[in-house]
Amino acid sequence: MLAAGVRSGLTETTHEGVIVISYADGSPIAWSGDVERPFYLRSSAKPFQAYVSQEAGAGLDPIELAQACASHRGFPMHVAMVKSILEGGGLDASHLRCPPDWPIGTAARDLLVASGEKHPQRRWHNCSGKHAGFLRACVAQGWPLETYLDPGHPLQRRIVEFVTELGEYDVQSVGVDGCGAPVLRTTARAMAKLYARLGSEERLGEVFTAMHRYPALIAANGEGDTEIAVATNSVAKGGAAGCLGIALDSGIGIAVKSWDGRGDIANIGGVAALESIGALSATALTALSDVESPPVFGGGRVVGVIEPRLDLEFA
Repeated sequence: MLAAGVRSGLTETTHEGVIVISYADGSPIAWSGDVERPFYLRSSAKPFQAYVSQEAGAGLDPIELAQACASHRGFPMHVAMVKSILEGGGLDASHLRCPPDWPIGTAARDLLVASGEKHPQRRWHNCSGKHAGFLRACVAQGWPLETYLDPGHPLQRRIVEFVTELGEYDVQSVGVDGCGAPVLRTTARAMAKLYARLGSEERLGEVFTAMHRYPALIAANGEGDTEIAVATNSVAKGGAAGCLGIALDSGIGIAVKSWDGRGDIANIGGVAALESIGALSATALTALSDVESPPVFGGGRVVGVIEPRLDLEFA
C-alpha cells in the first residue's frame, strides 16, 4: 500500500492510502491498496465541474477558467478573479451560495484581519471560483440562480452525467460538500481514469491548459498541487480529506487518497508516484523535495521527516 512514514530519532508512525496510475482507457500502469474502495472526490472534481460549466456557455477566459477549477487560498488576486467571473455574467457576490468563510490560506486571512475585516465573506470561500463558474453557466442557459446547488438542478445533473461517463463509474451525488455543492463519489481506479482523460482528450484541453498555465490560481505557491504543476508537464488538483489527482500531458492519470484524510500524505504519494514512472526530471525532483519529504517540526526545530514508502504493483 501507499505508506508515508513519519521518521524521527525516537519513533515512527505510518499513514496508509491508495494510489492508481493508469492510461486514459483505464488500463492500469501501477497500483497500491484497495483501488475499488469508494470515497468522495471533494475538490478534486473541480476540473470536471468547471468543464461542464464552460460547456454550458459560461464563456470563461483562460485565467477565469483556472479560477473555476481552484481551491484558492483567498489572496487578493484570487478574490479579484472571482469578482471578474461574477461581473462577466452581470452578477455579484450576493449570488454566491457557498457559505461565508475566511480564506483557508493563513497569510491571506492575516492580511484581511490586519486590514480591519471582522466577518467572513462568501467570496473568500476557497470554492467561490467554482460557484462563480456555476452561476455563469446558469446565466447562459437561463437556469435558476437561487437553486444552482440542488442535486436536481440542470447544471448538477449535467455534471453527474459527464463525470460518470468520463470515468465509467456512477458518481451520483450522495452527499453535500463543504461548500454546499453536491459531492461526487469515486474510486481510485475511476479517478485515475478521469485524470488520464483530462490530460489526453481534446475536449478537455482548454481546462488542462488553463490549469497548467495558471497554477498559482489553483491553490497558491507553496501548495502541493500548485508545485507539482509548476515542476512538471501536468496539472494537479487536491481535494479535502486527502485526495489528489494528477493529469500528465502524456495521457497518464494518477489518483491518490489518504485514508486518514491528510492532504500532505496525498501530496507525498503523488510525487512518489510520478517518480516511480520516471515522470520527474532531476530538476523537478529537487523542486518537489519538500513536497515529497516534508520536515516535521517540534519545539521550533526539525525533529523528523515524512517520507514515502510505496509498494506498487506494476501491470
